[in-house]
Amino acid sequence: MDWGYFIGFVGIALGLWVAPPQLIKIKRTGRTKDISLATYAFLVGALVCYLLHAIYIHSLVFILAQSINLIVNSIIFGLLIKNGHQ
Repeated sequence: MDWGYFIGFVGIALGLWVAPPQLIKIKRTGRTKDISLATYAFLVGALVCYLLHAIYIHSLVFILAQSINLIVNSIIFGLLIKNGHQ
């Protein structure tokens, strides 16, 4: 594996430490009051665009990264909508 892919996979690993703690906190507390619905709406939209671009350029690292991010952040977005932002 060359350095470019290695760095990309390190980026995926680091990126996994961003949204999952938020998801865990929501699941534990059931509260979403302090989380911006608009921010997550734009974030999910951006991740869809990034994923489509990654597929277009055939970049495995970015396809994996954006897929994982899209799944986790979509779950958070869904919980924000479901919980009525409580």
